[in-house]
Amino acid sequence: MGEREIELLLGNAHESLNAAEILLENGFYRDAMSRAYYAMFYAASALLRAKGIITKSHRGVIAKFGLEFVNEGTIEAYYAKALSLAETLRERADYDATFRPNKDEAEELVEDARRFVGRIEKALEEMK
Repeated sequence: MGEREIELLLGNAHESLNAAEILLENGFYRDAMSRAYYAMFYAASALLRAKGIITKSHRGVIAKFGLEFVNEGTIEAYYAKALSLAETLRERADYDATFRPNKDEAEELVEDARRFVGRIEKALEEMK
């Protein structure tokens, strides 16, 4: 796919990660978790697009990410698990009014997102 589209998706990943960090610093843990997931989602989407794969859903991104990169040994399994867990936590943060994550839980997810985005950028460089 187009290099410009990949760049835009990575830009979205960084924007979401920055927002997650700001939200975390200000005690908005549910929103920080949601943005952290989106940072990972956009990064995974960029990697899939680099391979010419377009998905139509969040579950599609997660499934294809595992099939195309983890199963082939390009990306470590840790990252597929982190993405899947982040999506579950994002759904709870966005839709479960009783979900009240604490600072440590939010920090852990934001850190996972930081590592995830960095790993995807490395994989994209390796694909060039």
